[in-house]
Amino acid sequence: MSSATLTLPTNLHCSACVEKIEPILNEEKSIQDWSVDLEPDVKTLSIQGNDITEDYVDRLLQKAGYAVVREQGTKTGNFWGDAQKWKRASFNTLNCLIGCSIGDFGMIIFLQAYYSETSIMTQMILAIIAGLTTSVMLETIIMKVREQFGWKEAFQTAISMSFISMIAMEIAMNVTDFAMTGGKAAFADPMYWIALAIALLPGFLVPLPYNYYKLKKFNKACH
Repeated sequence: MSSATLTLPTNLHCSACVEKIEPILNEEKSIQDWSVDLEPDVKTLSIQGNDITEDYVDRLLQKAGYAVVREQGTKTGNFWGDAQKWKRASFNTLNCLIGCSIGDFGMIIFLQAYYSETSIMTQMILAIIAGLTTSVMLETIIMKVREQFGWKEAFQTAISMSFISMIAMEIAMNVTDFAMTGGKAAFADPMYWIALAIALLPGFLVPLPYNYYKLKKFNKACH
C-alpha cells in the first residue's frame, strides 16, 4: 500500500458540513489524516491515506450528501442523462416552486380581493416580489433545519444559489396565468383555480434544466 495526499474541491459549505463528514472519514482505516479549507469559494478537502482515490473520497462524501466537484471541463458519458441528478434537481425545483407559489398566488388573490383597481402590471410585479421573498424564506429554513447552517449563511446560500431559478420560475408562472385568465381573478369560477394549477407546470419545467446544469456541472444546489 502507498500513502498519498489528495486535495480535492468539494461542495461543502461550512463547519456544519465538516461536522457531518467527520465521523464518516474518521472511521475509515485507510485514511490517516484529513482537513477542510473553508476559506476559498470552493471548499477543498485535503486527505492523506493508503491507496485513496478521488472516486473513493467522492463515495465517502456522498454518504453525508456531499460530493467532490469534478473539473468543469471533464465530460463523461451523456451530460444530460444522469437520472440521479434529475431526481435531485427536481426535488430542489419543487421546493422552490412551493415557496414561490405561496407568495405569488397569495399576493394575486389578496390584491384581487381587496385592491382590484391595481393595474395588471403592478399586480404581476408585486406577485413576483412576494414569490421571491417566500421562496427565499422557505429555502433558508430548509437549509437551517436540514443542513444545520447558521441563519445568515442559510440566507446567503439561498440567495446565491437559487435566485436565477426563482426569477425564471416566477416569470413562467405569471405569464402563463396572465395568458389564461387575463390577470382577472374569478374566485367562484373553477376554471380560475385550474388556471392557477396549470401555471405551476411551466413554473416547474422552465428552471429545471438550469438547476440540473448547476448540479451536474458544478455540484451546486440550494439544498
